[in-house]
Amino acid sequence: MRTTFRFRKRTATVGAALTAVLALALTACNGDDSASGSTEAGPTASADETGGEGEADQSAGTSTGGSDQGADTSTGDTSGGKVDPCRSGVLDATAADNTTDKTNGVVTVTFKNVAGSDCRINGFPGVDLKTSLGDTLSVDRNGEQAVPQILKEDETAAFNITFPVNNSGGSGVRLTDMVVTPPNEVEPFTLTWPAGTLAVTDGEDGAKKMEVSPVGKVSDSPAG
Repeated sequence: MRTTFRFRKRTATVGAALTAVLALALTACNGDDSASGSTEAGPTASADETGGEGEADQSAGTSTGGSDQGADTSTGDTSGGKVDPCRSGVLDATAADNTTDKTNGVVTVTFKNVAGSDCRINGFPGVDLKTSLGDTLSVDRNGEQAVPQILKEDETAAFNITFPVNNSGGSGVRLTDMVVTPPNEVEPFTLTWPAGTLAVTDGEDGAKKMEVSPVGKVSDSPAG
């Protein structure tokens, strides 16, 4: 509600000789009223405006493409955020053992776009490993920079899980399954662990840690 404050000048009438002066004073008062009536308080943000700001913040947080104008084609995502994220329902996940030496093990998980349209993928997956004893091991990120990518139909993206190979001669830690969640998604895939046992490090200094890389297109990814 707009509140208007009106200020009126009081003009004393001193005899009939001041009639003309009084008329001028009254005219000035009316001018002041009009000026004060046109003054309003600044706009207050409505609920819709506040919600709009929240939506903009959320969009900025989840957008991985950038603008159509001057988009960096080196990222692989020039969609300007117009392509939907790759959800678990449009992806097919597989895992393979790509270990090549006796110290550092590598398991590569591949996501294939099986939808009839493009999707956008960017970031690190979630990875939990299940042991034969029923324990769950969460795998940390390796600190590499994630790069947004667009997956067309039947294109694939992949990431690596690196781990210390058990070459001690002992039983090590036997893994059975891994629960893998694509970036920015909540629906996981449960895959069979395809590699051997893990070395038991007991938190030794300098010991090789399990780590996961960000997801990248196969041509640019660990599986490429």
